[in-house]
Amino acid sequence: MSTIDGLPPLREVIRVHDLVAKKQLGQNFLLDLNLTAKIARMAGDLSGCDVIEVGPGPGGLTRGLLAEGARRVLAIEKDPRCLPALEEISAAYPGRLEVINADALTIDPTDRLTAPIRIVANLPYNVGTELLVRWLTPQAWPPFWDSLTLMFQKEVAERIVAKPGSKAYGRLALLAQWRTDARIVLTLPPEAFTPPPKIHSSVVHLKRLDAPRYPADAAILSRLTAAGFNQRRKMLRSSLKGVAPDIEDRLRAAGIEPTARAEEISLEGFCALAREIAANGS
Repeated sequence: MSTIDGLPPLREVIRVHDLVAKKQLGQNFLLDLNLTAKIARMAGDLSGCDVIEVGPGPGGLTRGLLAEGARRVLAIEKDPRCLPALEEISAAYPGRLEVINADALTIDPTDRLTAPIRIVANLPYNVGTELLVRWLTPQAWPPFWDSLTLMFQKEVAERIVAKPGSKAYGRLALLAQWRTDARIVLTLPPEAFTPPPKIHSSVVHLKRLDAPRYPADAAILSRLTAAGFNQRRKMLRSSLKGVAPDIEDRLRAAGIEPTARAEEISLEGFCALAREIAANGS
């Protein structure tokens, strides 16, 4: 598909605006408008939603989101070279695209949006995980967004959906699965991108839960998972000894063997331990 909206093909856009992807910005452009439209559809019916897009680049996914009916798109682009191409898209969709030249790590765009809000992005590889963690850890839950549909390196995507006992299982899996339903919905080979990265990429769809899957204090759960997975080869009675002086008793009370390792413990188990720690004042 060369065009979906009367605008030039993306390769032509890149040529005209001299948009050579910059490695230091984590840029890998997705130029196939069939694929960008497919990713947009992975986010569900967008017709009644405002959408945040981070790192639109030359606007392939932006065009997909607008063509698929997004009520409004707020595109946050750090690279000023991309702004003229994005302004051409804005002109083709009057009143439906706002472009902000900013670093997504430093701004709060929520005052520019109207609920329901979804976040859909081919995230720059160098900030993708940090942005995800921020979106999953607001001060209050539920957050401002209804769902996240995000492109990551395949390895990161697998960490988000990993289950206990796997090498990919860790803090990112627990954080995502505690508060969302997360699943990989699409995997793309390197040659789908310009320039081709060295790895495959995957799109993960995370639908927020109205309340966390199991009750637990977020700060305590964070401490437990940090201590447990920072020394993931150690038994929990050792890796968590700094959390509580009687950690072996706390582990047993939560139904966890003190000789177990973090990668063996389910989300439900960590939440039970967090409640046990909270109830005993540590």
